Formats: sequence, C-alpha cells, structure tokens
Amino acid sequence: MDAADGRTSDVLAGTRVLDFGRYIAGPYCAALLADLGADVIRVERRGGGEDRWVAPVGTDGVGALYLVMNRNKRAMTLDPACPEGREIVQRLVATADVVVANLPPEVLRSLALDLESLRRVKSDIILTTVTAFGGGGPWSHKHGFDGIGQVMCGSAYLTGTPEQPTRAAVAWVDCGTASLAAFGTLAALMARSKTGRGQKVEGALLRTAIAFNNSTLVEQQVIRANRVATLNRGQTSAPSDLFRTKDGWIIAYAIGAPMFARWAELMGEDHWLTDPRFKDDEARGKHAELVSKRMAGWTAERTTAEALAELELARIPGGPALLASASVGRYPHPRGGPPRGHGVSRAEPTRPAGSDTGRPLRHAGTLPTPSAHARRAHGCDPRRTRLPPRGDRGPTRQWSDLASRA
Repeated sequence: MDAADGRTSDVLAGTRVLDFGRYIAGPYCAALLADLGADVIRVERRGGGEDRWVAPVGTDGVGALYLVMNRNKRAMTLDPACPEGREIVQRLVATADVVVANLPPEVLRSLALDLESLRRVKSDIILTTVTAFGGGGPWSHKHGFDGIGQVMCGSAYLTGTPEQPTRAAVAWVDCGTASLAAFGTLAALMARSKTGRGQKVEGALLRTAIAFNNSTLVEQQVIRANRVATLNRGQTSAPSDLFRTKDGWIIAYAIGAPMFARWAELMGEDHWLTDPRFKDDEARGKHAELVSKRMAGWTAERTTAEALAELELARIPGGPALLASASVGRYPHPRGGPPRGHGVSRAEPTRPAGSDTGRPLRHAGTLPTPSAHARRAHGCDPRRTRLPPRGDRGPTRQWSDLASRA
C-alpha cells in the first residue's frame, strides 16, 4: 500500500508489537501488522530461533521462510527464561501495545507471557496467541502444525484421490490463522481506543481450517453428499480442472450459465446448452468428468499461450500452472508491471539475529550494567548482537527446550 493510491502503510504508526512467534502463524501475524506501520520487534532466543534456518537461501544460512515471515521487523535476542532476560521482557512489555506469541499456554505461563502476567506489567496490553486447537478443550495442550489442520478439517480427504488424502504444499492453515489473528488484533486495538482495556486475541489452526472448509462440512451434515476426491476436478461446476497443453498445464473455470455458454461455443458444443446433463452448475458438476475430457482434448492441441489467449477472448478465466522457478518475472503484474517483490509493501531487509538488541533495550531503559560480565558468565547476555555459529545455541536452558517439554 502506498499514499499514491490514496492508501497508507502507516495505519499502525506508533503501535509497538513484541513478536515472540515461531515459524509461520505468529510471525506472519506480526508481519502483517508491520506492513501496516507497526513497530514490530522480533524477540528470538540467543543464536536465532530454529525457524531462522528453514529452506536456507543466504550465505549465512538464513531461510526463505524466515525472510518472508519477518520482513519490516527489528530483531533482538535474549533468554526470557533467565531472571535478567525476564526483567528485560517486562520492561519491553511496559512499552508495548501488543504481544504476539504462538506458543502453548503452559509455555506462555512459564515465560510470564500469559495475559495475567502481562497485565501485571501493563494493564491495557493486548495478547495475540495462536495454538493448534485453541484453549479450554481436551486437546488444548497439544502441539500442531499446518498439515494437522488440513487433514482434520476434511480438506486433505477431498484433495488427491479416494485412495490417498493429499495435503496442500502451501501452508494455508497457518497463513489463514495468522491473517485472522492480525484481523482480531486490529479489532482489539480499535476496542481499546474506545474502552481503554486490552484483551486476548486467540487464533487456532483447526478453527481456521474448519471455518475455511465449512461449506463442505455443512453440506455433508445436512444432505450427506459423501463427496470423494477427484484430483483437480471441481465438483460443483464444470469445467473446473487442470488441463495439459502442448507445453505445460493450465487451469480453467466456467461458473454460471453465461460463462458456460461462451465455453460451449468455444468448444463447438453449442448443443450442450440444451442437454439436461449440463442444465446448471450442479448438473455440470455431476458430469464434470465428461466436461473435463472434452476440454482436455481441446487444450492438447494448443500451447499454453494459445489456449489462454483463446480463453481470454471468450472471457473464460484461466491461468498457467507454473513451477516456482518460472513464476518470478515471467508474467507482469496486471497493475504494477514486472514483479519487483513478493507481496511486501514496505520491504526492508530482515535483520540478523540480535542486530537491533541495543535499541529496544535503550528504549526500555535497560542499559549495560556492571553485572553484564556476570550475566554472560551465567549464559544470560541479552545484549548479544552477533549471530554465533550454527552449533552455538547459547544458554544451557533454551527457550526452544521449554517449548519442546510443554
């Protein structure tokens, strides 16, 4: 977003967010708030969190996941489990508006990042949490990742084949939960501006997955549709599928009577418009295999570019199925021209672990003291700014150890 479009990326200017998240759901929530202008401080354990190294792309070993999830943030490191690290966290909380943490409830309590502990430091704080299954239920203590949400909401069962449930490679449950958590955080900030009170915003992976797949679940509960997977072929309209061309694959849809009429004319099948098998979307969905077979014959005679050009002339939505390596730079953005980034509105380089540690500490009134040597001797130096070798993971009692034991 930019001011030239009549919009602004500084909606949250003046709002401070402490990000104790890991991997996707927590950090992406905080990244969305940073995109809107919030001052987000990523707090990692000494040496950098384990999510820093997923899918490494840099000479320093930092991964693509971390770069995307932690854009526009400042970075600091400390051990929040040691006494002086905990004191620093409290001083930072006193300056913050929001704390984001996708950690299990017991870990939050052990680190004094639960709502009750945070409120003792700042009464109007907003705590945004993400867990696998939400709080209060019999599974609230369980850990989880994106794929668990996919398989438990029924999505994986309807993806692939009847013999093999298939999860999506893209972490849509994580990203969807992060987006909803950011949405809830914005609502909490608005409520606080009216009431002066903070609150807890709670996201859960399974809740998001069920919400996104809710229409299918409702259909099953009400009419027992008993759908089974049909690879890429849609079941509620047709064509809705992936089709091989001479040099690749495309996806194409025709939803609704006007669009199907244009598709039938393009295929030379005008007589299908009076065929009861194709009278509406529901009927076409039931005979989608026949419709897909017809279109597959059409695309097999054309290159990807030729097929997409003819579909565009007929005003039928379609797109190329691209490998990740072919996605960048091949197709210009419809409004912005050739791609220059990846959805980052205020792109700034991701900071090395601890590179900004001194600035937040000074802001919180926590400066180096004569006891700094003693802190280092006990493995608790919250001012550490240089990223150590991969084998050095700092204090004996690690933040990640706490999480793994919960």
